[in-house]
Amino acid sequence: MLLHRRFVVPALYPFLFLCMVLFAFMVPRQVDAQETDAQEVDQATQRPNVLFLISDDLNCRLGCYGDPHVKTPNIDRLAARGVRFENGYCQLPHCGPSRNSMLCGLYPDSTGILSNNLIFRQTIPNHVSLSQAFRLSGYFAARIGKLYHYNVPKSIGTDGHDDPASWEMQINPAGCDRLIEQPDIVSLKKGSFGATLSWYASPRSDDQHTDGKIAEEAAWVLERCAKRKDRPFFLAVGFYRPHTPYVAPAEYFEQYDLADMPLVDDVEEDRADVPEAALLSQKAEQDRMSDDQRRHAIQAYYASTTFMDAQVGKVLDALDANGLADNTIVVFTSDHGYHLGAKGLWQKRSLYEESARVPYIVAGPSIGEAGKVAQAPVGLVDLYPTLAEMCQVETPDNLHGQSLTPILDDVQNSGRGYTMSQVYRGPNRQTKKAFQGYSIRTKRYRLTLWEDGKQGTELYDYENDPLEKTNLAFHPDGQELPVGIQQTIDRLSVTLRAEIAKGIPEGGMPPVKDHRWPIMMVNP
Repeated sequence: MLLHRRFVVPALYPFLFLCMVLFAFMVPRQVDAQETDAQEVDQATQRPNVLFLISDDLNCRLGCYGDPHVKTPNIDRLAARGVRFENGYCQLPHCGPSRNSMLCGLYPDSTGILSNNLIFRQTIPNHVSLSQAFRLSGYFAARIGKLYHYNVPKSIGTDGHDDPASWEMQINPAGCDRLIEQPDIVSLKKGSFGATLSWYASPRSDDQHTDGKIAEEAAWVLERCAKRKDRPFFLAVGFYRPHTPYVAPAEYFEQYDLADMPLVDDVEEDRADVPEAALLSQKAEQDRMSDDQRRHAIQAYYASTTFMDAQVGKVLDALDANGLADNTIVVFTSDHGYHLGAKGLWQKRSLYEESARVPYIVAGPSIGEAGKVAQAPVGLVDLYPTLAEMCQVETPDNLHGQSLTPILDDVQNSGRGYTMSQVYRGPNRQTKKAFQGYSIRTKRYRLTLWEDGKQGTELYDYENDPLEKTNLAFHPDGQELPVGIQQTIDRLSVTLRAEIAKGIPEGGMPPVKDHRWPIMMVNP
């Protein structure tokens, strides 16, 4: 036995030595793992959150944009703590195309979406959307309400034309405006609400309406996010108002006197020097409206705007109450503007300021010029690269927008110096074919070419004509344009055509590949 012990025990020494070495390294490694976890939490909390607020069909008739009529105290207070872009524009003033362009960071010719009811997965299925990029970077990404296109009001309460890969959580409230009140809504066309001027002063409270429920859900999600210190969030909140039907609680209608509603009274004179292509979004039932109907429509739009603003305030209050404001970038914008009577147009799908221009506010902890106004022309297509840079999120290489961080640091920075918008026209009475109009907006000018000028050209000088009353490109009876005007048109045309070419892929605009789109979190 003794011999056996002398033989066996020494044989175990190498194994025991190895165990001792491993044990010696185990404790330090556990400490390192704990330190690494702590570092990861610190890194997550240092990366800013994003609260992305978007309204539907909202123009720049807001207090912070100098409008004397519309009451928007909550959007105004957001502007006071961020940078307000005076000249912000959508890339195509139609809900679906605009939202797909914005959330893809691409011009509409590259998304392949020029009309509603499509989503980019049907044309460019492998593209990484804005919120998807944040998800892939470790962010919690959630959507409440409308971000991609919805058929309003019929799709309220559903996913609409949404992209599941863009979100980790989707919430789709539906309120009394969708579920109860439709029979009471006044419409210029009986039974038509989404694309027709229609309105209703509801007897029900904010919290019973869809946008009120959206604000309540957003507050709940923010409370949940505040408890997670290890993950930053990208929360997108899409309000429906003031999209038609203009439904809001009656108390918001009461804030606007019908007699004070501003009517446009120079329609015929204002349209005398513009090409037919520019006015093809007009509707016959709107031309037949009485002054009383016009005042009611404007009152309802203003009421819906102020109601939506109140819901924005509730979300901002929740951000503050949960201690998140100091580390959250807040964006407020709209998918496009809205006319309300200028040039006889009432809604969207034009390339004038009322339709193409949008509210555009960015606030947050890293904003160097809080409370100031930037005059540089910018586009919704710029939001993707801007937010990604601010949050250290990797982006696709093919984005068309510019990062706005230099302008957020210094509002005097001119950025790219221009932005481009476009609109699609179906077959025309004269040409019997479809065509597009493209428009370039610089700080001073807007040049619009309809079918590269074949269907008309428009030039407006905002230093001397902020309301676009005089088309400088108009030359009746074959008269030549003044040399300076022609030189401006030629110079801007070169930039515009180059930007158009940048937006069209090598193989041309991508076609619709499938009316069913794949759900893909990452590229195959």
